[in-house]
Amino acid sequence: MIGEPHLIMVRQILTSLVAGAIACAATSLAQAQTAAPPAAAPKAAAPAKNAAKPAPAAPAAAPVAAAAAGGVEPTLIGQFGTWGAYTATPNGKKVCFALAKPSSSKTNPPNRPRDPAYAFVSTRPAEKVINEVSIMIGYQLKPGSESSLEVGGAAYSMYTQGDGLWIKNAAEEERMVDAMRKAADVTVKGISAKGTETVDTFSLKGLAQALDRVAQDCKR
Repeated sequence: MIGEPHLIMVRQILTSLVAGAIACAATSLAQAQTAAPPAAAPKAAAPAKNAAKPAPAAPAAAPVAAAAAGGVEPTLIGQFGTWGAYTATPNGKKVCFALAKPSSSKTNPPNRPRDPAYAFVSTRPAEKVINEVSIMIGYQLKPGSESSLEVGGAAYSMYTQGDGLWIKNAAEEERMVDAMRKAADVTVKGISAKGTETVDTFSLKGLAQALDRVAQDCKR
């Protein structure tokens, strides 16, 4: 199991990276819409489904996210299906990661409010970490609870802390990532501190290509 100080550090980094990625996606989308001629506007708006924020929020989202990121500005190096491949250098250490939002989310009881969820697969050469899977679930998880990640017909127990999930048995992570490369989708189940059950499904379309791009940009 990953140590608590390490989890706190990783969660802080991922929080900053998510905020920066939102700024990056929003700014890129805003620039694309500004540059596009009026006739092309409908096509320019199409990538919004893959962006972390809807198009109308782009001008406001960028400065807020940049401030939350503490100056970390991830660079989008490729979009592959529903997965974006990014690089960033928080605290002078290069990080590469693939990022996606759920294709569907359900709560029980239904329609409970929550923040957006994100799935990460990150590589941090300075720490000799390759393809670490983590989920920012969008709410505070029930203390001491276990979540699960289901992919390729197998279920993996996830260690929970705060709003983050990591695989409980690190020895299974490589096998899990390999399954994610081949499967159509992955399902993450969790329980909030208030007892709400959630099921998030992430499409894995493009993940294999995103991970290959990450590997090229973040070699040890």
